[in-house]
Amino acid sequence: MSRLSRILIVLAAIMGADGVILAAAAAHGAEASRLASASSMLLFHASAVLGAVALADRGLLHARLGIASAIGFVIAASLFAGDLTLRQYAGHGLFPMAAPTGGTLLIASWLALGVAAAWPRQG
Repeated sequence: MSRLSRILIVLAAIMGADGVILAAAAAHGAEASRLASASSMLLFHASAVLGAVALADRGLLHARLGIASAIGFVIAASLFAGDLTLRQYAGHGLFPMAAPTGGTLLIASWLALGVAAAWPRQG
């Protein structure tokens, strides 16, 4: 397993932990729908990162594209969830269009994962 794969697994674990924290915060707070959405994005995509890394490391995906999609999941879910969480607690987002940018990158990452599965295996 490559160093990058291990880093992605650690980041997925952090995303999962943060997703659970945000779910708990959403359950105990009024007007916390943003936190529930942020939690879901982190939890779903933490699992996607783990899956993409496992499939790439086992040669079931085009390795570089599979790892690129995992990196995209980490960045995009962090943007999306970070923006929603900051809006909930600070009253402003990360930067204009941060959540839509994260969402668009999530869509692109899922499509890249599909292409990685369809692409012929490397040497």
